[in-house]
Amino acid sequence: MKKIKVAAVSYLNSKPLLYGLENSPLIEEIELTTDLPSVIAKQLLNDEIDIGLVPVRVIPALNEAHIISDFGITCDGEVGSVVVCSEVPLAKAEKIFLDYQSRTSAALTQLLLKDYWKLNPEIIQSYPGYEEEIGKSTAGLLIGDRALQMKSRFNYVYDLGEAWKNYTGMPFVFACWVSNKKLSGEFISTFNKAVAFGVGHLEKVIAQQQKFYPGIDVRDYLSSKIKFAIDDVKKEALRYFLQLVSVKQEILVTE
Repeated sequence: MKKIKVAAVSYLNSKPLLYGLENSPLIEEIELTTDLPSVIAKQLLNDEIDIGLVPVRVIPALNEAHIISDFGITCDGEVGSVVVCSEVPLAKAEKIFLDYQSRTSAALTQLLLKDYWKLNPEIIQSYPGYEEEIGKSTAGLLIGDRALQMKSRFNYVYDLGEAWKNYTGMPFVFACWVSNKKLSGEFISTFNKAVAFGVGHLEKVIAQQQKFYPGIDVRDYLSSKIKFAIDDVKKEALRYFLQLVSVKQEILVTE
């Protein structure tokens, strides 16, 4: 039987979800890989995979999109790993790099700059190594593990989960499990139970991962900042964000 191709983000925040899949009988029915969010989005668009834990910004671009799980990567306030870093106050930043690893975080940054902070710095598409060019009047968006590991270097750190919450009063959904084709109800149910199992064993995942992230409070990050359940309130927040992105398409850099 042909295996269903599943791809997930390779960051710390996806480890509980991956733990659930890897410790489920479902692992025998799927081909599981990990990569950067932007790469997974392109794989799903190109039909190279069947399911991806993808940045939500890609959903409107898919010919067919099905959110197949009640779990993903979300926050309700400070997220910790999606931040704009700068050596000067953001109002004094003349340029800002967008992180090439996630179109959702790039779109969110631009929305907040325009509508929340009321700022208009020059937007620069980033490339590997751009982090070292953040300085003076050039700010930069950092996401995922690099954000956790590097943000303490900078004088000013602006958390986008916190900024979105202050702006809208809503939580934010960064990534969810999306398929580009219809799957059986039985498979979807088994898949959802598998990722739920991972979230239910958060303490074990935290203990496993802490040694790989010295200097980072993995427990605080995975149990307090990242929220895995996608409830009705988060679904509404997701719809609202995608609506804003659609209305303001002209200001958003897409990949």
